[in-house]
Order: sequence, then C-alpha cells, then structure tokens
Amino acid sequence: MPQYEAAHQIGKTFHACLAAGDWDGIRSLLTDDATWTLPGDNTISGTVEGADAVVERAKKIASYGLHFELLHILVSRENMALSLHNTARRGDVRLDEYLSTVCRLRDGRIASIETYLSDVPGMNAFFV
Repeated sequence: MPQYEAAHQIGKTFHACLAAGDWDGIRSLLTDDATWTLPGDNTISGTVEGADAVVERAKKIASYGLHFELLHILVSRENMALSLHNTARRGDVRLDEYLSTVCRLRDGRIASIETYLSDVPGMNAFFV
C-alpha cells in the first residue's frame, strides 16, 4: 500500500475511534512517546506527552459532548491531517469551530499531533 494511502487510513481510523469513544483503538495508533499540542488557555490547552496522556486528552475533549464532523483527510508525503468541524453545547455556551489536526507519523503510527483552531477564544470559553 502506498504511504499516502496508509496515512489516509490512519486518519480515518483515528476519527472513527474518537467519534466512537474507542480509547484502546486510539492508543493502538500512537507511538509510546506521542505528543498532542492545542492552543489556548483552558483545560485542554498545552502539550501532553506520552500515548496515555494523549488518550486521556481525547477522553476529556469527548467528555464535553462534542460532535466531531470529519470534513477531509489530508495527506502529505509522510504525514496526515484531519479537517474537522466540532460542535457542542454546554448550557448557554456553544462551541462551533473548524480545526485542522496535523499528525506527524513515524513507523506507521502517530508520533505527534498539533491542532490548529478557527476560534481560540470560543474554545477557551467552552473548555472550562
């Protein structure tokens, strides 16, 4: 299988596991030293290190009731990105953001994730 097809499949599986709450499935896609960096100043911002910490962050994000709408899976020569539209409501606070989650791959697994957001202030207001 060409590398771009393998990267596309990792992206498809990552999104499916995130949407389904399949934490073991997400863990199986990660290198042991995986990292995830998110912008902002809220409960999910900053960088976490290690596969277990990445899974815990995914759990925390999902615990806010997000709907993870997959718009596109983008591949480069060696890496992959997910284009998402995330929405959720918590009381009177509404989350409606577009994002790109860029995944750097190593040996067929996700070694690092960096998320780029369309609305960092909205994210800060939602994830308290």
